[in-house]
Amino acid sequence: MDLFEVMRTTFAAREFTDEPVSDEQIRLILDNARFAPSGGNRQGWKVLVIRDPNTRKVMAELIEPTFQRYVAQVAVGEAPWNTVNPTRLSASEISQTKIPKAFIQQLVNAPVVLLVLVDLSVVASFDSELNRIGVISGGSVYPFVWNILLAARNIGLGGTLTTFVGAREPDLQALLGLPEHMAFAAMIPMGKPRKQLTRLKRKPVDEFAMLERWEGPELGSR
Repeated sequence: MDLFEVMRTTFAAREFTDEPVSDEQIRLILDNARFAPSGGNRQGWKVLVIRDPNTRKVMAELIEPTFQRYVAQVAVGEAPWNTVNPTRLSASEISQTKIPKAFIQQLVNAPVVLLVLVDLSVVASFDSELNRIGVISGGSVYPFVWNILLAARNIGLGGTLTTFVGAREPDLQALLGLPEHMAFAAMIPMGKPRKQLTRLKRKPVDEFAMLERWEGPELGSR
C-alpha cells in the first residue's frame, strides 16, 4: 500500500475474525516497526506477546475499574482521567456505573495481544521536574507503537492502542514478572478486522496548526 494511504486508513480496530495471527506475522510487523525513532536511539521498548487465556482474564479484571471511571466521566460530560480538571464524581457514583463488559472482552480476547513496555532507565524525561504529568518519555516509545499499527495495516491486520490496564501497573508488573523500571506503554489487541474502514474522521490542519505563536494565524493564511 502507498504510505499516505496506510496513514489515512489505519483505524482503531476492536472487532476481529477468528483468524489466528502467527508468530511469523508478528515478527514481520515488529521487524519493520523497530525502525521507529527513539531518544538517543536507545530503543528502550520491549514487547510481550500475550496468548495465554489466564493472563488475559486477569488483565480484563485489571481494566474494569479504570474503564468504569472512564465510562462514568464520559456520561457526565467530563474528559476522563485528565490531570487538569479533577472529576466531580464521587467514588460511590463511579462504583455504581454499569460498564459494557463486552467491550473489554473484545480487547483481551483478540487473536493476539501485544503489550509494549518502555525501559525508564534509558529514557530521557526532560519534563520530569515540571509540576505536571510527564509526557516526554512517550516520545521514545509511541512512534514504535504507531509503527506496529501501520505495519499491521499494511499486511491486512488491525489493532488499537489501548492504555486502560496502565492504571494498575503494579499489578500488571506482578502478573507478568516485570522489573520495576519497565513501564507499561500500550496494550495492542490485534487480528484480522471484521470490517476494514477506509474513511476516517479527523480535524482539518487549520484547526490545530498555527504560525509562530499560540494565537498566530492559520498555517495556510499566507
